[in-house]
Amino acid sequence: MGLGPRSPPQAGRRFSAGSQRGRGARGSGRPPPGRGRHARSPGDRQPQPAPDALPHLSPEALGYFRRALSTLKEAPEAGEERELMVHNILKEVEAQALALATNRTGSEMLQELLGFSPLKPLCRIWTALRSNLRTVACHRCGVHVLQSALLQLPRLLERSAKEEEEEEEDEDEEEHRKDGALESLEDLVLGLASEVSDDFLFYCGDTHGSFVVRTLFQVLGGTFLESERTRHRGSQSSEAHKTSVRECKPADFEVPETFLNRLQDLSSCFLNDIAVFITDKISSFCLQVALQILHRKLPQFCAHLCSAVIGYLGTRNSSAGGSPLLMFLRDQTSSRLLEQVLLVLEPPKLQSLFEDHFQGQLLTLAAHPIANFPLQRLLDAVTTPELLSRVFEELSPALEAVLAQGHPGVVVALVGACRRVGAHQAQVLQRLLEAFHCAEPSSRQVACVPLFATLTAYEVYYELMEEEETVPSEHQVEMASVRALGEVTVLGSLLLQHLLHFSTPSLVLRSLGALTGPQLVALAQSPAGSHVLDAILISPSVTRKQRRRVLQTLKGQYVSLACSRHGSRVLDAIWNGAALGARTEIAAELGEQNQELIKDPFGHHVARNVDLTTFLKRRAAWEQQQSAVAKRRKAFNSILED
Repeated sequence: MGLGPRSPPQAGRRFSAGSQRGRGARGSGRPPPGRGRHARSPGDRQPQPAPDALPHLSPEALGYFRRALSTLKEAPEAGEERELMVHNILKEVEAQALALATNRTGSEMLQELLGFSPLKPLCRIWTALRSNLRTVACHRCGVHVLQSALLQLPRLLERSAKEEEEEEEDEDEEEHRKDGALESLEDLVLGLASEVSDDFLFYCGDTHGSFVVRTLFQVLGGTFLESERTRHRGSQSSEAHKTSVRECKPADFEVPETFLNRLQDLSSCFLNDIAVFITDKISSFCLQVALQILHRKLPQFCAHLCSAVIGYLGTRNSSAGGSPLLMFLRDQTSSRLLEQVLLVLEPPKLQSLFEDHFQGQLLTLAAHPIANFPLQRLLDAVTTPELLSRVFEELSPALEAVLAQGHPGVVVALVGACRRVGAHQAQVLQRLLEAFHCAEPSSRQVACVPLFATLTAYEVYYELMEEEETVPSEHQVEMASVRALGEVTVLGSLLLQHLLHFSTPSLVLRSLGALTGPQLVALAQSPAGSHVLDAILISPSVTRKQRRRVLQTLKGQYVSLACSRHGSRVLDAIWNGAALGARTEIAAELGEQNQELIKDPFGHHVARNVDLTTFLKRRAAWEQQQSAVAKRRKAFNSILED
């Protein structure tokens, strides 16, 4: 979409939604992190052993472990038979640990077997692999085995020392004790950290070894990060893995004090070669993960590490003049690191960084295909009205230009900052109306929701042929009502969600209320647009009366919602918050198409949730049941309010 107001529609004149943050997202200006990496000098990397040097896993052994794993999955979850089976399988694993870990199929099975392993067998397998740590950690299959072993720590650390002492020692363990005491899990983790520390630059710079380093940082800090957990292939089935990816969040677990001490020692290694970790793509990921962990567990050392990064970048020469940091904000590798630095800086440090390096450069950064991402993170990190005011003053007059350059993520981040801080909300809404050409005449304002959702200006959305100098036309309600809703973008949906959480979302709610039933259904059935309906239901700024006024447009459309993947989820959310009278209306409308709902893959879940069979056959019992549910919900809400 062009910069000029009310220009005629042309191909490609729509605001681009290509500024989404992602690993090599289309239009992001960045290749995926795993591709196009700079090669390190040959002297920095030690060659891996040739495939012939690794132990071979015979087809017979592979078949045995495959059958053993299948039998183990089918066995009862508890009992002596299962414990004996696990013991025998893991004993065989220990003897062929390296061969399994470096075999593609074998490593996948070993990852699953580690999920069943008690503490001591896992320690023995770990010990068997430790003598070949470099080989395993830098192997494309072995690295996932080490990650799986590290990810078992939260489960195994919960077992107390007393429980371990009471366990009977089997014959195999006695053999181990003849050669020396079996090391504890804590000692093995600390030993791994020590070995990594001794050759820190190598492991961080290796394509596969860096994964071990990043997981090790999380284990030492007692925190598993969402982004890193979803990246690991894990010892689980595909369906279970998909579920865990959807549900996983940063998770904390208790670790010994020695882990936190070693975490700081290992993090100190970054300071020895800070330039490498800023400029090398692979190594930089390790520093990014370390900053996230240190921010949660050792904030003072995190601040020290951030100061080292900023200090190094701030002293480099800049060919273009101005702050030297600007050059690194435009670099693919260092900009990602700076994004993380911005997110973990304390407010006073962030204010100083803005004054020293960002102030006066925001529009330049917003226009750059790479530097706009660190700018978005700066906006995400703003928590004070003072800093927001200075950023808003510089950015807000150019929102249309930023959108036209294809970087709507900057605009969404600015609106999100206004929502979070609670300042400049009315002003940013006015700037948005102007950017989308629906501020004047005022009748156009009622059309803001479809414009924001699709990131399209008024003239382009409604296909108007207006010249530059002509007076903007009034909004035509009839024209708007017959036009189908355009494709809702992810960033457009996020923009509307932020606006609905403003202290006064009345204009957006009025625009939502002006949508026809089919248009609102299209919004609810959209993967991105359905979350706008969620925001209406959960925003504390939306009153019950306002919520009811918007949702009443959906009457007569409940069957269409129920038979849609995303619409059915919206209908479930509406149902969960509805009073008895509204529930009766929904059930009555759905009951007219009961057979259609039962046959639909999504509708039959809605029918079950509404208990449509009982409603149609035993209405009184259904009403009594729903009244009881409403009373329980009211009592629960009163407890939460207290």
